[in-house]
Order: sequence, then structure tokens, then C-alpha cells
Amino acid sequence: MRNDISATKVKDIFSEYLSKLNPTQLKTVETIEGPVLVVAGPGTGKTQIIATRIAYILSTNDAQAQPHNILCLTYTDAGAIAMRKRLLQIIGTAAHRITIETFHAFCNSVIQQNIESFGMRDLEPLSELERFEILEEMINELEPTHLLKRLKGQIYFEADRLQQLFNTMKQEDWSAEKICHEADRYIADLPLRDDFIYKVKRGDKKKGDVKEDKVNAEIEKMEMLKAAAKLFPVYRNKMDKAGRYDYHDMILWVIDAFTKNENLLRNYQERFQYILVDEFQDTNGAQNEIINLLTNYWEAPNIFCVGDDDQGIYEFQGARIKNIKDFTERYSNSLQTFVLKENYRSTQQILDVAKKVIDNNQLRLSVQGTDLEKKLTAALEERKKSEIEPVVHEYLNELHETAGIAKQILEWKKNGIRLSEIAILYHRHAHAAMLIDLFEKRSIPYQVNKSINILELLEVQQLLQVLFYIDCELRKPYKNDALLFEIMHFRFFKLSAS
Repeated sequence: MRNDISATKVKDIFSEYLSKLNPTQLKTVETIEGPVLVVAGPGTGKTQIIATRIAYILSTNDAQAQPHNILCLTYTDAGAIAMRKRLLQIIGTAAHRITIETFHAFCNSVIQQNIESFGMRDLEPLSELERFEILEEMINELEPTHLLKRLKGQIYFEADRLQQLFNTMKQEDWSAEKICHEADRYIADLPLRDDFIYKVKRGDKKKGDVKEDKVNAEIEKMEMLKAAAKLFPVYRNKMDKAGRYDYHDMILWVIDAFTKNENLLRNYQERFQYILVDEFQDTNGAQNEIINLLTNYWEAPNIFCVGDDDQGIYEFQGARIKNIKDFTERYSNSLQTFVLKENYRSTQQILDVAKKVIDNNQLRLSVQGTDLEKKLTAALEERKKSEIEPVVHEYLNELHETAGIAKQILEWKKNGIRLSEIAILYHRHAHAAMLIDLFEKRSIPYQVNKSINILELLEVQQLLQVLFYIDCELRKPYKNDALLFEIMHFRFFKLSAS
């Protein structure tokens, strides 16, 4: 940075940027030594403080850091791009010399820079078709008595669930032994759990009796999970033989290399004197292990994590607030914690309604025995009060919600409101499926921002079922009546059920 920006310009830049920060934000920027945790609510300027903090580290004489000594890890590519753009505005071209990457991009860089330590020149990324072929081959090789083996109907039904399980195992760096051990512990604990004990007398069951049917059903699920987890080494072995790797393997390779090759790890520990992690609540177990390995040389490393327990939207990918709690416990003697509560995006009415909703979540830090409570307040005068107040509707289930949304849109349309002024936000693309289906039935035009995988379309799935049936008939004629019965009900055949 010092080669790009003169000392005078640095001073001018920080007079402008630091003056825009509120007192708490300023304190987080200036606290550059030791572990720091920032709990940042939505709209509280976390991208601004991370970028400004990086610039502050480079500008202060105390840090004596160069751009290549800073590592900023983000959860998405969009986050990395936004961070670099913000830094370019503050420190100029020096921003290009700072490592700002997603966890996967960072691990890929480690591999490419130390290819001799990984020996993976011949490996290629695994395609979706190759993944399914491997899973299909695994299922074909199962013994007839295996819990996951289906002898008729959709014999590859478990393929998708196996893929999801294997992805989770890689994300969390879990072994089959660990899953089996935890499943056994869970099974042993079932008779002691409230959900599996009768609270009142019911028939011949007394209060305090174990709900045996429910326990047995849960045990069956756990046995299926254990059987699936034990196939993980088979899956990895087949990928190795095929010379393929997937999205999650890169992080596991780097964890393994850092663990076994001390010199390699020390090189990166020495290089990155300041580490910053954005969206810390969304990091999964394997990503968190990368952070731990990079910082475990020091008792009080210069690690700066920004996260929000209320924004842990990637729980389905393994992320959880447990990482935040573990971080506070790990550095309990030296950790400095800040909570950003001033919101620059919303009106106070929206913030108050959002708080009433999120207060029902029991997986918040404030409920988990910490004092990290945050009540967001509107920072901008014009947004402290608004004439328009948000309205919250409660529905019995997703079907009622879908019908309610469609009814409201039709009413707005009838009252002259243009449909182009209406937006629907949802958590996952799967949540939009029922809406899209109803919109088409009600002739409500819509646009959906989603890339379509044609293999997931109903018509394509049904066509694949027909081809699968033909293949089965060629192998074993007259043995697939159940599958034929299902195919006869496909709408495009226009066969009457009677």
C-alpha cells in the first residue's frame, strides 16, 4: 500500500472513511491485534468495516504489514468481488495484492502453488453425470440384503440421498466411524428423550412409558444412516480410481496437507499475519478447520471474524452458530467482542417486526447463554419512522400460504397495481415450486431468477422413467409391472384411470 498511496493521501482517505463510521464501527476497525469477533446485524455495514479495517492495518505503523500479509476469506464469490471493489476505492491498486478469496478458491490456490505436495496433475473435476454413474455402480454392487438395496421399482432412489450425505461428510470432515458412533449414542439416548416418552396415560401405556413404535422407527432411520455412511470410503475410492475430484475435496486435501506437512502450514502461517473472515456464521466444519490450522501457532492470533447468528441461512450446508460459540470459548482469555446494532438499510418499523419474528428462534446466541443480544435501531433519521408499516400474515401451512399470496396478487392486479412492481422473496428455489404451479393455473405471469436444470423437470424425469422401464424389460422381461403401472399414469399418455 505504501508504494501506491502517499502518507498524505492515506491521511486524507481515512479522514473521509473513518468519519463515516459510528463509534462501535470505529472501535472494530482500530482493534487490529488479537482475536476479534464482530456480531453484525443485517445492514450494519460489515463490508465497510472489513474493508476499512484492512486499509487501517496497512496504514498504521504498529502493524508493519504489507498487502500480501493479509488474508480475507469470504463465503461467496460475490462477497469477494464486493470486498475488493470496496478496497480499490480506499487504497487503490494495492487491493489487488491482498488475498481476498472464498474458502474453496483459497484452497485451490494452496494446491496450485504447492502442486508437488499434492501430486494431482491428472485429476479432473467430477461432472454430475459421472457422479451419478459412480453412485449407480455402488448401488448395483450392494448385496441383496443391504439396507439400501431396492430390488424393484426405483432401485436408484437412494442415489440423491447418498450424494447429500457424502457432501455433508466432506463439508464437516466427518468419517464413517464418527457418524456411526454418534448414531449409536443417539439410539442409546432415545428412551431418555421427552419426545419418546408418554406424558400422560394413553390406553395401556402409562405416563413415563417409552413410545416403542416411535423409538423403533428412529432406530431404523439411524441404521439406514450408518449403512449409507459406511459406503463413503467406497465412494471416495471409486472417485480416486476414476481420477476425479469434486467441489468439497479441495478443502479436505488442504486440511490433510496442513496437518501432515508442518513446513507447508508454517509458510502460510508466517505469510498471513492478519486473517479476516466474513459471514462467519455460514462456515461449515471443514472451513472452520482451515481457520483453526492457520491460526493455531499463536495463543492470541490476529483473527477477525464477522458473523450474525440470525443470518445463518446455510444451515443445510453444514453451517451453524456453533462455530461462533466455539470461537468465543477458544479465545475466551483474549477475545474482544463487538455488536453492531445501528442499521443503515431499513426503517425502525421493519426492524421491530423482524425482531418479533426472530425472537422465536431458539438457536440464537442470546438464548444460548451469551450476552450478545442485539436490538437493531435505524441509524438514518429519515428511516427512524415511516408512514408505511410492514404487515405480517400467518398461515397454517405452505399450501395456505401459497394460496394467500396468489389471492393477494390477484387483488392488487384488480386494483390496478402493475405486476412488475410486485416481488416475492423466498429462502430456497424449492419453495417457489408451489407458487409457480399455482401462478400457471391462475394465468398469473411471472419471472423467476433461477437457472433451470432440465434433468429435474417433471417431463424429463418421466421420460427417463420410461427409458428405465424399457431397459429393465430388456434385462428381465415381465418383471416390472409396478413401474409400468406408475408410467401409465403419466399425463402425456392421456390414459383414463378408469
